[in-house]
Amino acid sequence: MHAEASDGEGGGRDMEVMQQETVPVPASSKRTKQPKECFLIQPKERKDNTTKTRKRRKKKITDVLAKSEPKPGVPEDLQKLMKDYYSSSRSVIELEELNLPDSCFLKANDLTHSLSSYLKEICPKWVKLRRNHSEKKSVLMLIICSSAIRALELIRSMAAFRGDSKVIKLFAKHIKVQEQAKLLEKRVVHLGVGTPGRIKELAKQGGLNLNPLKFLVFDWNWRDQKLRRMMDIPEIRKEVFELLEMGVLSLCKSESLKLGLF
Repeated sequence: MHAEASDGEGGGRDMEVMQQETVPVPASSKRTKQPKECFLIQPKERKDNTTKTRKRRKKKITDVLAKSEPKPGVPEDLQKLMKDYYSSSRSVIELEELNLPDSCFLKANDLTHSLSSYLKEICPKWVKLRRNHSEKKSVLMLIICSSAIRALELIRSMAAFRGDSKVIKLFAKHIKVQEQAKLLEKRVVHLGVGTPGRIKELAKQGGLNLNPLKFLVFDWNWRDQKLRRMMDIPEIRKEVFELLEMGVLSLCKSESLKLGLF
């Protein structure tokens, strides 16, 4: 009896030893390493996905602009752009001095006008003004646009308004500033169409006197192939504001010069 009991106890101990020896210690350590490797790969995939989505959003900007309904420019748009442009470099008092009264602005184009019909509306007495103008190195009306090609388009489209008026092209493409200054000095010119950079340069060099100017019209609502208006282009916007500070703002405040948004 005692021998059988001892055999039973010995068999139980043998089973416990076998259970201890079969514990998969190495396997558990391998399992803990595997999820770490998977976890390190996932952030790279997420980063690539985020960059792809950003690129796709940038491509859709022009599509959104193309589908949006065009809104005609108003004087408040020019005032706001001017404040935003000078906000970081001017004091509050200086910014207030840039404000123009409503009387400085002509009626803006509501997108129903051609250039000729718009100019006839804002300047019904053009023929009389043109006849009385005899000062060289100056113009009565300036039309500012974003490029030389657009300037040529505007000159063609205003044929019904200009009549016998003398027109000068004021842009840099294929024409030197000295040549334009000589043309202004030799004859009386009524209309000037061009870019703000070249007009600013002529005024700076004394080739163009801005004091006799009566009308300054911005080609405000037209958009190029990239759907940008002239004031959406940083270089053009900068040159426009620099031109305005070359006596244009003071002429507006004295009510001798009117601004129009075509």
